[in-house]
Amino acid sequence: MIKFLMGKFIPSYNERYLKTMSPMVKRINELEDKYASMPDDILAHQTNILKEELSSGTTNEHLIPSSFAIVRETSKRTIGLRHFDVQLMGGYVLHKGKISEMKTGEGKTVVAALALYINALEGKGAHLITVNDYLAKRDALWMSPIYLFLGLSVGVIQHEASWTIEWDNKEQFTTKLIPCSRKEAYSADITYGTNNEFGFDYLRDNMRYQAEEYVQSDLNYAIVDEVDSILIDEARTPLIISGPTDEKTDFYYTINNVVKRLKRDIDYTVEEKHKSVKLTDEGINIVETSLKISNLFDINNIDTLHFVNNALKAHSLFQKDTDYVIQNNQVIIVDEFTGRLMPGRRYSEGLHQALEAKEDVTIESENQTLASITFQNYFRMYNKLAGMTGTAVTEASEFKQIYNLDVIVIPTHRPMIREDNADLIYKTTKEKFNAIVKEIIELHNIAKPILVGTVSIEKSEYLSQLLKKKRVPHEVLNAKNHEREAQIIAKAGDKGSVTIATNMAGRGTDIKLGPGVLELGGLHIIGTERHESRRVDNQLRGRSGRQGDMGSSNFFLSLEDDLLRIFGSERISSIMNKLGMKDGEPIEHNLISKAIENAQKKVEGMHFEIRKHLLDYDNVMNQQRVVIYALRKDILQEEAVETILDETIANVIDTLSESYIKHTEIVEHAAFEDEIKKIFDITISMDGVNNKNFNEYKKRIVNLIKIKLQDKNDLMGTHFTKFLKFIMINIIDSRWKDHLLSMDYLRDSVGLRGYGQKDPLIEYKKEAYNIFAEMINRINFEISEFVFHVQIEKQAEVKMKEKQRNIKEEKKDIFSGEKTKQEKREPLTRQMPKIGRNDPCPCGSGKKYKKCCGANE
Repeated sequence: MIKFLMGKFIPSYNERYLKTMSPMVKRINELEDKYASMPDDILAHQTNILKEELSSGTTNEHLIPSSFAIVRETSKRTIGLRHFDVQLMGGYVLHKGKISEMKTGEGKTVVAALALYINALEGKGAHLITVNDYLAKRDALWMSPIYLFLGLSVGVIQHEASWTIEWDNKEQFTTKLIPCSRKEAYSADITYGTNNEFGFDYLRDNMRYQAEEYVQSDLNYAIVDEVDSILIDEARTPLIISGPTDEKTDFYYTINNVVKRLKRDIDYTVEEKHKSVKLTDEGINIVETSLKISNLFDINNIDTLHFVNNALKAHSLFQKDTDYVIQNNQVIIVDEFTGRLMPGRRYSEGLHQALEAKEDVTIESENQTLASITFQNYFRMYNKLAGMTGTAVTEASEFKQIYNLDVIVIPTHRPMIREDNADLIYKTTKEKFNAIVKEIIELHNIAKPILVGTVSIEKSEYLSQLLKKKRVPHEVLNAKNHEREAQIIAKAGDKGSVTIATNMAGRGTDIKLGPGVLELGGLHIIGTERHESRRVDNQLRGRSGRQGDMGSSNFFLSLEDDLLRIFGSERISSIMNKLGMKDGEPIEHNLISKAIENAQKKVEGMHFEIRKHLLDYDNVMNQQRVVIYALRKDILQEEAVETILDETIANVIDTLSESYIKHTEIVEHAAFEDEIKKIFDITISMDGVNNKNFNEYKKRIVNLIKIKLQDKNDLMGTHFTKFLKFIMINIIDSRWKDHLLSMDYLRDSVGLRGYGQKDPLIEYKKEAYNIFAEMINRINFEISEFVFHVQIEKQAEVKMKEKQRNIKEEKKDIFSGEKTKQEKREPLTRQMPKIGRNDPCPCGSGKKYKKCCGANE
């Protein structure tokens, strides 16, 4: 009651913020006539004027009214759309680095142009990041006349291509895509692309070997379209670049043959709520007998247990045509939120291989992580971040807590008149689908267009079969026939159309209504199931009733739906039984609706904990990642290489002195001398050195090292810096890769410490710090040892030795019969440290030495 009364008399933060924007909107409207009277060339020149104001010290805050008014007038002339007042408010929210929640159909794409323009004026780049390639290209082409008219360049980043956009016909304001390099697309004033590509390009940049090969520009300003999808839904899946290991894949088939014989609830149990599987005693006995091992849980069988658990998950938790599809002899993941295929993405830690064994397709080698980052940590690197979506307010606390982003709900331009009917709940799935088919037939008979949303490919095809039996013409849109997406969506709003779609049609899809449809009540939405997230349901409903149009929606549920079955408990079922429901009879009841909403909240809360848990651990990795990537970048820029080498040498000497001189009662002279000889290839005497005078003696050691280093510098000349860069980068990359593997193992094992009453996260932080410090130490020692032991030969000397070698070989050919006795061989002198067979090959290929240059040894 108190909360209700406070809401009545005390304006909310959202209401107060909207009120503060009124003067700004008024000022923009006052400028409308000024810019409307300008000829095209004068209006286009306004960009240069604004840039000059910025360079003279004016902040872009002072340019908001004029820049927004300029964009609005340009939009009117080029694409025929004038920004409404509420759209100006949305643009202001985006410019201020907040999330603008605008209902579907309110023109978020046009709103983004306002904020992108003003933030691109500084010349540091502005990015528009969206959920898929289709939307990125569509929106960039649609908005590009505005930017090109005002003298700004536009780039587009996609999975396998990148473009800049140029005028096709300037008089008619039409544009075209021009293929370009990725670097050129990022160098544009405004760049459109997908979240995956921006994240992966960041990782790829930090794996490059030349500074000029970096493609991404500064992470200055970004608007994340469908921000809840990218920063919430996608945040559970980190971006990973991986490389194949030497592990054999045959064992996956062996394990799969054992696991597929196990019986659910007898040999293993499934906890669907937490997506976990556990072997029973009977199952353990079967596995041990089949694999001929005495104890599955022995430390030596830990890998086998991991294989078995993955195989169990593959068979019991992952469903074909729901979680993945089979195409071209490959297992391809289906995005649960968008319904789209994700080629190239693989489940980690052997789970994908387990699915491949289950489906009897070719198993690809297990991969080792080479680089990874979460979306949370990637997007938090931007100097200013903003977002827009139709469904953010339900996750407002997470946006604030994780990204420090406020959510502002923008009012609609016209009142929403869509009729959202209460859920209809049936006892069984069969009854539910029979009711759906009946409703489709009734509405189809009056030619009302219908969009039916399903949660999986399997369900969409099942409903399609039912409609075919009733001879109802319809289209099916799912990940299997996504090539016809644009064609199907173009007709989905026509009279009499019936479209069955997965979540592909639920976000960012603009369905235009055909002639006469509004008279029939607009587009009707049918949901066949509630999604785990309320936002996905709201996105589906949002395809109808856009911009004040008429529309309607209905959700059909059953007690056998996954959400109600797993999270609804017996509460919903008991309510329905008390009401004495008959077969085929639906129920509409507030208690039921409340129970469903509570189930969704429960799942959303669980997923938030998963995301937060992932972020807590990745924050540790992120600190290390920032250090390594910054070090790599400094080395690649070359001018810092020799300074970094000096610091590396100093760190090695300090580490040695800590070990042998400073903190020991007995000064270990011989050991210290041996280490200096081993690493720096110089001979020193420690006679008379003790803890007190060591610092003076250390200066003499450093001077000797510098003299030796200068000799190498003189010998190599201009190639010395490039040589150092090559050595440093290869050693850092090799050790970083090993470090990522160690961190994976640590992450897997640290959870067990909870049984010892220790916080796994704190333990992870401690261990991670120690492992990282050890890696840095190892990098310093390896760089120093390699640099000071490598032998340089002049090209003339190499050619002379090669010639002598050829002469000896010719002598063997000349003498017939027996080989002549050769002169006594000189002992071979190693010109660089011994390379282990499993060490990275010094040629920089990234392969192990035994698989590369050492293959013939």
